[in-house]
Amino acid sequence: MTLLYRCPLCLEPLKQTQNSLCCAKRHQFDFAKEGYVNLLPVQNKKSKQPGDNLQMVQARRAFFATDHYVFLRQKLVEIIAKQAPKTMIDLGCGEGFYTHAIADVIDAQVYGIDISKAAVKYAAKRYKNVHFGVASIKQTPFSNHCADVLLSVFAPIFTQELQRLCNDNGTLIIVSPGPKHLFELKQYIYDDVQLHEVVETPHGFALQEHTLLEVQQQIDTDVLEHLIRMTPFAWKFKDSHYDALRSAKTHAITLSFYISEFKKVDN
Repeated sequence: MTLLYRCPLCLEPLKQTQNSLCCAKRHQFDFAKEGYVNLLPVQNKKSKQPGDNLQMVQARRAFFATDHYVFLRQKLVEIIAKQAPKTMIDLGCGEGFYTHAIADVIDAQVYGIDISKAAVKYAAKRYKNVHFGVASIKQTPFSNHCADVLLSVFAPIFTQELQRLCNDNGTLIIVSPGPKHLFELKQYIYDDVQLHEVVETPHGFALQEHTLLEVQQQIDTDVLEHLIRMTPFAWKFKDSHYDALRSAKTHAITLSFYISEFKKVDN
């Protein structure tokens, strides 16, 4: 099997030789014992440990051990299975919660990349049906026009890179917060909670469909704490907010997601 990776240093194709990836200019990247490959050059790091820290990764692992987001994952599996891709890249795959489930049902090369080494290490150790790598989604280590499907779940959008990766008939799927996602939690920290709007269509793509998934679930307070700590607004949650949450054993929480499907078009 030929992997789709290219060298992050010289952009030459990478070929696998035993337990390493090498390019014509002899840049070499070894696979870790867990099965992932680190394709994030040191000079491209903006910190010693870029991406989500270990605390956020552990919080996500604990939350994803429950079934609260399974309805979203099942919908993504359904949508991508209909595309019948031969290649798929999950941009910002985290611990592989969505990636591995999709790989289970499609006959394709499936890749997951994330800048967090802690997240990728966990994913690669647990899920062997996906090619996992540490890399920036702004400068991905893949060849041009290699992907039939690109998936981005709550990850930053870098339009030029999406255009470069997506083939001429390819599909881009973006998952973003729905209007009232985690509305009840945000009321603890904001006086005026703003509703989320759907993502704009990236340049070079045409909108096919927006799907809104929205449910309200009863979530145990200890599980809610994991959910808070895996989100960016965890930094705004104070001890007093957690104390207020702990006054009840469960809370009704709105889980709301937009799934936006786009097709690549000629510029």
